[in-house]
Amino acid sequence: MIGMLMFLTALIFLLMGVPVAFAFGAVAILFAAIFPWDVGLQVFELLPFRIYGIMQNFTLMAVPLFIFMGLILEKSKMAEELLESMGELFGPVRGGLAISTVIVGAILAASTGIVGASVVMMGLITLPIMLKHRYDPALASGTIAASGTLGQIVPPSVVLIVLGDVMYVSVGDLFKAAVVPGVLLTLLYILYILFLAWLRPSAAPAMKRPDIPYTRLLFRAIKAIFPPLLLIVAVLGSIFAGIASPTESAAVGVAGALLLSVAKGSFSWQTLKYASLESVKLSAMIFMILIGATAFSLVFNAFDGGDFVHAFFTEDLGSKWAFILVTMAVIFILGFFVDFIEISFIVVPILVPIAASFGIDPIWFAILIAMNLQASFLTPPFGFALFYLKGAAGDKVSTGQIYKGVLPFIALQIVALAILMLWPQIIYLTK
Repeated sequence: MIGMLMFLTALIFLLMGVPVAFAFGAVAILFAAIFPWDVGLQVFELLPFRIYGIMQNFTLMAVPLFIFMGLILEKSKMAEELLESMGELFGPVRGGLAISTVIVGAILAASTGIVGASVVMMGLITLPIMLKHRYDPALASGTIAASGTLGQIVPPSVVLIVLGDVMYVSVGDLFKAAVVPGVLLTLLYILYILFLAWLRPSAAPAMKRPDIPYTRLLFRAIKAIFPPLLLIVAVLGSIFAGIASPTESAAVGVAGALLLSVAKGSFSWQTLKYASLESVKLSAMIFMILIGATAFSLVFNAFDGGDFVHAFFTEDLGSKWAFILVTMAVIFILGFFVDFIEISFIVVPILVPIAASFGIDPIWFAILIAMNLQASFLTPPFGFALFYLKGAAGDKVSTGQIYKGVLPFIALQIVALAILMLWPQIIYLTK
C-alpha cells in the first residue's frame, strides 16, 4: 500500500507543477528516507548501475536520431507544400480540407513523428484556410490536433521505441505491427469526417475548385508526396527488410532528411544548429524522466509494490481479459494527467511480468498500450496537442472549441483500440 501512496504523492506533485523527472525522483527519495527500517537511502546504491545500463542501451540511441530527423524536416518546408497541394486536390470535396489534413498528418507521422511540430505547422497553415471556408471551428481544430498526434502510433514512433525497450520486445517487430493500426486510425478519422460532412454539410463545406487542370493538381500532389515517401521507404523499408536495426535506420533517416533539406534549398547552418540544440533538449528531457522513473521504480519495488500489483491482477481478478480491460482503463485515465513517457517508464514495467504470467502476446499488448497512450496527447486538461494548437491558433479558436473538437477523435481512438483487442490478428497483417 505504501507503493500506491507513492503514486498518489507523485500525482499530487505533478498537479502542483513540479517537473516530471524531479517529481518522481523526489518522491523516491522522500519515501526511502521516511521508511529507513524498510528501505532506506541505501537503495539508491543500485541507481548508478541502472543509469549506466541506460547509457549503454543501443535501442534508445534511436530516440535522439529520430527527433533530429523530424526537426530537420520541420525546417525543410515539406509540410507546407504537402498541405497546399493536398488542400487543392481534396478541397472541392465536401470535408476535403479536413481529409487532406488527416492524410498530411499521417505522412508527417511516418516521416517526422514530432507531434508538436506537426500540430503547430498544420495549425498555422491549415486552420486559417479551413476557417476562411466556413468550417466548423471545433471540427477544424479537432482534425488538426488528432492528425498531428498520429506520429505516436505510426512508425517510426518514439513511443514504440520506448515501449520496445521497457517491454523487452523488438522495436522492428513493433514498427511492423503498428502499420495496420496506424492506417486503421487514419481511415476512421477520414470516415468520421465524411460522415459529418454528409450529416451536417455546413460544418465542412466544399471549397471552390481552383482554375487549374486536375492532372496538374495531381502532379503537384505527387511531387510534394514523393520526397517524404522516399524517406519513409528508406527508413522503414530498411527495418522491415532486415537490412538495418531501428537505430541504424534512424541514422539513415537523418542522412536522408539532410539530403532532402539540401535538395529543397532550405538547408542552412542555422537549421542544423536549431535541430541539434532542440534534439539535445528533448532527448535530455526524456532521459532525465527515465532516470527519475528508475529511482521511483527502485523504491516502489523495495516496498513490494510490484508484488502487490501482481497479486491484485493474478489473484483478485484472475482473468486475462479483466487484466487487459483494467490496464487499458488505468492508462487511459492516467493519460488525462501525465505524459506517455512517465506512463511508459513507471507503469508499463510493472505490467510486463503480469502480462507474461497470463500468456499475453507482448507485441499485441504493446500496440494496445501505444494506441492508448496516443489519446494522452488529446485528453483534456493536459493533452500536449491541445496546448500546441492553442498556441499556434491564438484567438482564431477558443479552448472550449478545441476541447469539443477532439472529443469525437478520442472516441475514435477508443473504437480503434477495441477493434485491436477483438481482432488481434490485425497487427500481424504486415509481419
